Amino acid sequence: MNRINLLTLGVTNISESLKFYRDGLGFQTTVTDDNPGIVFFHNNGTKLALYPLEELAKDINAEHPPAKQGFSGITLAYNAKSAEEVDEVIEKAEQAGGTVVKYPVRVFWGGYSGYFSDPDGYMWEVAYGEDWEFDENDMLIID
Repeated sequence: MNRINLLTLGVTNISESLKFYRDGLGFQTTVTDDNPGIVFFHNNGTKLALYPLEELAKDINAEHPPAKQGFSGITLAYNAKSAEEVDEVIEKAEQAGGTVVKYPVRVFWGGYSGYFSDPDGYMWEVAYGEDWEFDENDMLIID
């Protein structure tokens, strides 16, 4: 079990989240309905899905659904190919209705990084490292 195929974000308003990711950030999907039951994005590498939070919690445990509370300790990441791209993605997220949590700065590990949160508070890091290499799917190669 050495792979992650799909990350599903439980969202409180699937229409708002679809607009944020599809229309604001440019994630690709075949979904045209503004209020779908589920959304799958066709990104390279690990796939991303949106599903109503309440339904996702019931799917985990119908009798005692887990509650979402505060910072989960998980972040999602977009690895950029330049510092300028980091700035562009952070700006695009803010224009799409996201909240910039940390504007990009040079960081302790030598890269350039910032954070934004989506409409449901999921944290995204947008980072660039000068020595990074990417594979044919634009996935970061980590040795």
